[in-house]
Order: sequence, then structure tokens, then C-alpha cells
Amino acid sequence: MRIRLAQDPEADELLGRSPLALLVGMLLDQQVPLERAFAGPRAIVNRLGRDLDAREIASYDPDQFAALLAATPAVHRYPKAMAARVQALATYLVEHYDGSAEKVWEDVRDGAELLRRLLALPGFGRQKAQIFLALLGKQCGVRPDGWREAAGPYGEEGVHRSVADVVDAESLQLVRATKQEAKRAAKK
Repeated sequence: MRIRLAQDPEADELLGRSPLALLVGMLLDQQVPLERAFAGPRAIVNRLGRDLDAREIASYDPDQFAALLAATPAVHRYPKAMAARVQALATYLVEHYDGSAEKVWEDVRDGAELLRRLLALPGFGRQKAQIFLALLGKQCGVRPDGWREAAGPYGEEGVHRSVADVVDAESLQLVRATKQEAKRAAKK
């Protein structure tokens, strides 16, 4: 799978081959530019010296993991809070999916079930879950029956509404323009 969310070849390669990295990137996607959020998993990998593993992250000393994310340059604007969220997500994956992120979307009956599973993930509210569901459907080939409906407006074709629609630098700018327009409209 060819992901272009971080707009950095190494970070995007990791996102394309590691379902856990993709989930972590989505978790980090708040209050920072999306490229920075989705580059976060690569920064964590570089600091760990190995690929992401939910069991390792879940068992990491919380203070040490927070320090890992806070090291310069920080992985996120709020490294301590995000370190706790990443560890909570990893712990949930270990407890419910044997540490395997892709099991969240494997063998789902339909889009509604996938949405329920995503909503159960720590740090995933409705909007984040729907956007991630749309990302899975549009870019990762995870398309159970009813996935577009479950993804809500983010599942629509031909829109530039979210990270699910970012496939290159141009589409990233279109998504940004759409978000800016929505903000302007909300202020009126």
C-alpha cells in the first residue's frame, strides 16, 4: 500500500507496511499538522531502534516512554499526553487483539462493526474513527459492506475532506483548503 500522509518517503513507507504505525499516526493527528502526526511513528521507531510493537510499547515505563516522545524534536506538541495515549492504545491492542493492529479490521462483518471496533480504541472518538475507517477503505483496500456509510461524510468519493483523501502534496493542499473553508463557514 502506498501511503503519502507524512509527505516523507521513510515515514510513509512505515505507514504503508505497519498497521500499528498507521493507527498511531491517526492517534497523533490532533493539534499538529497532519504530516507531523503521521511522521510521528517513524520518529518513535528511530528512537526505539526497531519497528513498533504493541507489547513493547504497552510494557514500556510510562515516564521513559514520555521522555522518548519528548526528546528534541518532540514527536508531538504534547508529548507526555500523547505518550500516555499511545501506550493506552497499545495496551488495548494487546488485551483485545493479541497486540495486532490489523486484527481491528480483519474479519469484520460490515462497516458498522468496523466503526464500533474503532470507536472502542482509546483516543478514537467518532470523527477520528470515521476518518480512519475512510482511510482504510480509500487507501488500504479494507472495504467491508457498508464501509462508506459507516465512514459518514469522510467515505464520500471525490472529496478532499480528511487524511483519507491525501494521496500526494496536491491533495494535501486541497484537504487544507476544505478545512479552512469549513472553519470560515463555522465562524459566520
